[in-house]
Amino acid sequence: MRRPERVAEMLREEISEIVGYELEDPRVQAVTVTDVRVSENLRDASVYVLVEGSEEEILDALAALRHAAPYVRKQVGFSLNLRRTPELHFIRDTVEEHGARVDKLLEKIGQELGNQAVEFPEERNE
Repeated sequence: MRRPERVAEMLREEISEIVGYELEDPRVQAVTVTDVRVSENLRDASVYVLVEGSEEEILDALAALRHAAPYVRKQVGFSLNLRRTPELHFIRDTVEEHGARVDKLLEKIGQELGNQAVEFPEERNE
């Protein structure tokens, strides 16, 4: 595993702990850190978060995280003892939202087809 990937995994674990247990802002109670991606030069880290709630609550949580980013970065620096702690950029993770949308669309298609089995042509091995 390359260094940026190792650092990203360590950051994900540490940021999850800090957001989950140290931040007292009620807006970040429903936040889950899903992924961290670190730039090749290790100066920037994109922190992907999943937030439960309404659109307004999601935007409030992201604002709170962005406000708390300097504190989180400082705590990560103390914990991980990195030469240079990356700048943290909190980003909304929409993968699960897209997955849920696809599931709903597939369910709708299944209902429109009357739950008929869809047959696919067999592959030919020639």
